[in-house]
Amino acid sequence: MKNYACSKCGNKVYFENVQCVKCGAELGFDPERLTVVAIEPTGGVVGSYHAIGHEGGDMRYCANAAHAACNWLTPADTGDGFCRACDLNRTIPDLSAAGNLDAWRELERAKKRLVYDLLRFGLPLDTTAAGGERLAFDFLVNAATGHLDGVITINVLEADAVERERQRQQFGEPYRSLLGHLRHESGHFYWNVLIAATGQQEAFRTIFGDERADYGAALARHHAEGPPHDWAERHVSAYASAHPWEDWAETWAHYLHIVSSIDTAQAEGMEPRASGLIFGATWPFKSYDVHREETFDALMERWIPLTIALNNMSRGMGHNDFYPFVIPAAAYDKLAFVHRAIRDYVAATAPPAGISQEQSQPAPAPAAPQAQSANTASPRSLIGRVYDRLR
Repeated sequence: MKNYACSKCGNKVYFENVQCVKCGAELGFDPERLTVVAIEPTGGVVGSYHAIGHEGGDMRYCANAAHAACNWLTPADTGDGFCRACDLNRTIPDLSAAGNLDAWRELERAKKRLVYDLLRFGLPLDTTAAGGERLAFDFLVNAATGHLDGVITINVLEADAVERERQRQQFGEPYRSLLGHLRHESGHFYWNVLIAATGQQEAFRTIFGDERADYGAALARHHAEGPPHDWAERHVSAYASAHPWEDWAETWAHYLHIVSSIDTAQAEGMEPRASGLIFGATWPFKSYDVHREETFDALMERWIPLTIALNNMSRGMGHNDFYPFVIPAAAYDKLAFVHRAIRDYVAATAPPAGISQEQSQPAPAPAAPQAQSANTASPRSLIGRVYDRLR
């Protein structure tokens, strides 16, 4: 996640901010520019703003700003009043019921970070023009969390930290978060987009296994018997061993964790490489758009030292590890596959110069019913040595 500067006074501001603490300017996130901007009323229509220091049409806050659940902006004269992220909501909880408003706000904060990363990657949120699905969200009480036909369902109770911790312990998970859930479930949606719709099933099966294996039976077996004893040699998590689709979704979520965390570390001036961790220093290396430019090997060579340093810092504060996982060589290859799948898709579907993403038509063929130029990874370098140490 990048940091931003108030376009009125230059003060440092952050993704969720709605007001600059220095000059008092109202702030909003502009999903078209992918930046936080200071805004001021236009003096015309009530609720209409223009961005200070930026050209462009009038904007307004998303309708969900009325519930303090969104700080994103949307064009003032078009659409249904919802921003690009909130427009993906199909169902939200009954806000009159006790606790639901606070829970929904937590869900929206996590969802905004997911959507932000998807936009940074250049991935589509709607593939219906190519016969695919549209990403959508149902936030429901006492519902099973999952994905089906483009719709991600999240149990609202997951927003309760106590309930989330209870389930984490019940299922023996080292990590459980709202953002982690959303990233995992989005992986099922993007399996359709990046693998099924582009005819990459055979390449997928070579790395992850055959997804045509009975999915229901595989999950039932996993919940009844647990993971195989050697799961840690091939997967990023125990649940990833349940079925190739779950392996992909878990790996996808970890890849998003990695990219987002490195993006934040770079924005904060933290040096996550083997030489150590430097806070507040000038970034001593070339800054990359890690969502689009950095190679996979370079990402991993930055990720491993960062997690080791932050795990030690977290322990020093009496908390659990920041990243309580060890990435085996087989899972490293799977992460590299996710990296290539994203880069290849974006490169293949990028619109010609002068044509916006919205104006262009997606290229892939329709996705199979009811399915849930990148740099090739070179041999392990630093990550291999660190992995051997952790083993």
